[in-house]
Amino acid sequence: MHIRTGDSVKVIAGNSKGQSGKIVKMLLDKQRAVVEGVNMITKHVKPTAATPQGEIKKLEGSIHISNLMVIDAKTGEPTRTGRKLNEKGKLQRYSKTSGNFIPDPVK
Repeated sequence: MHIRTGDSVKVIAGNSKGQSGKIVKMLLDKQRAVVEGVNMITKHVKPTAATPQGEIKKLEGSIHISNLMVIDAKTGEPTRTGRKLNEKGKLQRYSKTSGNFIPDPVK
């Protein structure tokens, strides 16, 4: 995958085009990601003992990963990613526009 949990991404297609945020959760089997503050949906919750009235929640919906691009930390612009060997001989993601390595996100 070209994106991981914790990456800063920008939405390049769909209703939320142009918005950016941090990836909160990856849904690997569906190839989708949940991005913080993007693609907000309304969910109606049934009444329970805790909330006898029920409620309407605003939640982040998932977005297909093909509609997301990683934001390069150094330039602040969305970039395509690739993989190449770093100094330690390990494959690491890099920005194709600037050539800089993309640090692994802190979880």
